[in-house]
Amino acid sequence: MSLGILCPGQGDQSPSMFELLRDTPEAEALFALYRKATASEPRQATHEQLHVNKVAQPVLCAFQLSVWTVLRKDLPAPRAFAGYSLGEFAAYGCAGAIEPEQLIRLAAIRAAAMDSAFAGPGGLTAVRGLVRRRVQESCEKHGVEIAIVNDTDRFIIGGAAASLSSFKKEAAEAGAKVTPLKVTTPSHISGMQAAVPRFRAALSEATWHPLAAPVLAGISGAPVFTRADAIDALGRQIAHQVDWAACMDGLVELGCKVLLELGPGNGLSRMVRDRLPDLEVRSVADFNSLKGVVSWAKRSLG
Repeated sequence: MSLGILCPGQGDQSPSMFELLRDTPEAEALFALYRKATASEPRQATHEQLHVNKVAQPVLCAFQLSVWTVLRKDLPAPRAFAGYSLGEFAAYGCAGAIEPEQLIRLAAIRAAAMDSAFAGPGGLTAVRGLVRRRVQESCEKHGVEIAIVNDTDRFIIGGAAASLSSFKKEAAEAGAKVTPLKVTTPSHISGMQAAVPRFRAALSEATWHPLAAPVLAGISGAPVFTRADAIDALGRQIAHQVDWAACMDGLVELGCKVLLELGPGNGLSRMVRDRLPDLEVRSVADFNSLKGVVSWAKRSLG
């Protein structure tokens, strides 16, 4: 049995997520690097502050890297990593390609570049229950875009707030389940193109190390093994549609049978169970302690 690691994106972060890392020296060391990189203390941020883009992106990268740093010493080496939206970038840190402090600094640059690129207000909305052709037609009508493909009838739509409002009204009237996400900067749409050069330049200037395991490219689901391909994939995905359904399938193609989501939340685990019910998948958010996570993973991996 082979292990795959899932890194979620923005939306489920809250002050309570840090309880899982209480009294873990590895996390304390990483949060010290966070304070050095950002001159702030993530565990003192309010719920509202944690959902501001410039705070959310570096915080989530630091959190997921902290969780994986604690867990990895007790688990077998993963076959692959996959990350959802921002989580794709965090996955490179977990795969050892980018040093922790540099990962946090680059996440802050990514957030700033995205905030500058989109005049706003904007957002992302989940829509479920309509086929892709119907969703695409409605997107074109209202001037929004499919930002993420989660399954054959599950999509994330991004765009300006006013355009999203009219799209949501039509989608709901057509029978779809519509859920606004707690994100104010719409990633993975063409309107974010101005952010790409700045983040790509920062990635190119960074120091990279060999990956401990491949990271799946969000835009295609293909495994990435090299620095050049990583920079290309991470740069493009800011303004390019993400195919999370292809990433889930890609994990299976690489031989992953057990998947562990690093949290916060368990949204990726739920999507995997719906699409690939034969896989063993859990999130750290399902457990009261990281010791419990290790016990489950070891049992599942045999």
